[in-house]
Order: sequence, then C-alpha cells, then structure tokens
Amino acid sequence: MAGRVDLDGNPINPFTICMIGAGGFIGSHLCEKLMSETPHKVLAVDVYNDKIKHLLEPATLTWADRIQFHRINIKNDSRLEGLIKMADLTINLAAICTPADYNTRPLDTIYSNFIDALPVVKYCSENGKRLIHFSTCEVYGKTIGAFLPKDSPLRQDPAYYVLKEDASPCIFGSIEKQRWSYACAKQLIERLIYAEGAENGLEFTIVRPFNWIGPRMDFIPGIDGPSEGVPRVLACFSNNLLRREPLKLVDGGESQRTFIYIKDAIEAVLLMIENPARANGHIFNVGNPNNEVTVRQLAEMMTQVYSKVSGESSLETPTIDVSSKEFYGEGYDDSDKRIPDMTIINKQLGWNPKTSLWDLLESTLTYQHRTYAEAIKQAMSKTTAN
Repeated sequence: MAGRVDLDGNPINPFTICMIGAGGFIGSHLCEKLMSETPHKVLAVDVYNDKIKHLLEPATLTWADRIQFHRINIKNDSRLEGLIKMADLTINLAAICTPADYNTRPLDTIYSNFIDALPVVKYCSENGKRLIHFSTCEVYGKTIGAFLPKDSPLRQDPAYYVLKEDASPCIFGSIEKQRWSYACAKQLIERLIYAEGAENGLEFTIVRPFNWIGPRMDFIPGIDGPSEGVPRVLACFSNNLLRREPLKLVDGGESQRTFIYIKDAIEAVLLMIENPARANGHIFNVGNPNNEVTVRQLAEMMTQVYSKVSGESSLETPTIDVSSKEFYGEGYDDSDKRIPDMTIINKQLGWNPKTSLWDLLESTLTYQHRTYAEAIKQAMSKTTAN
C-alpha cells in the first residue's frame, strides 16, 4: 500500500468513503478491494451486513480501524447526513435492481431508485462532498436498431446498437410497460446529479454497469432469500442448475447481453475513486463488449460449466421456454441488445476488462456449487420427506 500513486503519478492520500449499500453484491467486493489493497477508510451503510461479515469479524482486525458498519435504512434515518459529512467521498449503491420487481413493485422501484437517492445527492451537494453514483445500463432502454426492419442491413451497423454515454438516446417502452419504471427512475436521478454538477458545482461520477456477475450476486431462492423470490438471470440459472431443474428461457432467450466479471469491474471503480481529476463530471459505461451472448447461449454455457465444476451430468432437457408474462407478469418489456461503447472509460482511466465469459462463469459457478449445493440437497430432502 505504501507509495500508491494515481494515473498522473500524484501520491494518493488516504481518505474516508461513505458507502451506501456496502452490504450488497457490488459493495461487498468493493469493500474487500479497499481493505486489502488501499489505506482508505469505509463507513459501510446498509440494512444487512451478511456479505461483508467476514470483513467485520475479529479475525480480520488487521483493518478493524478502517471499516465501520452502520445499520441504516436511508429512507428515514437522520444519521445519514452526518456520515456523508464525515467522509470525503460518498458512493451510492443502494437500489432495487431485480427485473422481477419492476413489474410487481413499480412504486417501490421508483421510490428506491429516485426518491430515496434525493437526500444523498442533496447532502453531497450542500456539504461540498464528491459523489460516485451507481446507475444502470438500463437507462439506454432499447437500441435504435430494434426499430429497424428485421432484414435491414443497418442492423449490422454498430451506430444503431452500440451504446455511448454522450450520444445514445434513452428509448423506453410505453407507460403501461412497467418494467421501464427502474430505467426511468435511474435516468431521472442521473439528470438531477448532472444538473447539480452544472449549476451547483457538485463533483460527481456516474457508473453504468453492464451485467456485472460473480460470487455473492443476488440470492438463491429458499436458501438465503425468499422461496418465491426471482433474482437476476445468473442466480436464477444457478438455482435451476443446483436443483437439477431445466433453465427457464423467457421468450426463447433471444435477448442479447454482455457480461463482465465483478473483479474486473471493481478495478474500474477503484480507478474512479482514486483519480477524481480524470473521473469527475463523467458518466462511465463499465462492461465487457467481448462477452456478448444471447440469454439462450448463456444458459447453454452455464449448463456446460456447471457440469464441469460439479461433476454432475447435464439434464436431458436442459432448458424450457416460458413467456415473459408467465415469468415476470403483465407489463414486461425488454431491450434487444446491450453493448457498451468503451471509448470514454478507456481514454480517461485506461481501463479494459480482462476475463472471458467462460472463465468468469467457471469461477462463479464453482463458488455457487461450493456455497449452496449441500444446503439445497438438505432443503430438497426435507421437502421430499414431508
């Protein structure tokens, strides 16, 4: 840690970070990185700390004076402003971000992603504190290419589907398609942050993650989350594989996505944290355009990888098709492709992702099998016995 310098060769002085949502998937990996590789302090704010317990236990007292957990619900806790004032930088990760909730809980989704974020932006702006706010690639909505005729050669032109922070429009479905409540709320808070920067001098960086995946993502229904819960695609497919059930492909699994390993993405975030002169005022796509697959291809690849890491044979019928209405409920809609343009982050921070899709799936599914296989066997044997 000694002698750390930024990208311009300037020494990096230790500072204090107020991390809201520190107990989640991204927050837990970011806390690990900060504790093991930097001298910075973290005020970890969340309602749960299960995913960072290993950083708070006595065995890890090597950094006990550098991480403090504060059990706070940012909806209604007056302590939040005090923590933001104590810190040099606030990172806001708090959000409802599972597509199954956008239809069934649109009000909660809008409140969580817009209303609850308002005080965070306000406190940072009023107290002259820097803010790194986590948005989503969903703010882009559908690509321009999605509206071209199916046989149009323009569909092959990157200009119609590669998503650029400073040029691509945000195209959402109609209002009754409530799936877009999340994207719309996230876009509105982005616009508010940008306006605070332009009018009141708020120092900000906005992060747009493109499908970050890895260990500790979401939950496995009935094991460390609600039985009826529907997590995002990686955890959904992991749950099916662990239970030896066919993977459910929504509307044939034709949507295309890019996936990036959480550890690659966290490298990008650390560069933003430690290089404010290069990161302030920017919106950054953080994804891996080389790891693009359809959801059906992802299911096929995960089936192969899981068979390798678990030693179990694949099912005779590894996938089944379900309609989006059946899986997500009324009001579901989707984007066709999500490919990030990497020009800005590469120019500003010199960052590129490294891990291939196969390697990140092998690492993640090894973790899923090691963590959940036995618990699921026990849960299933109890159900059979009853």
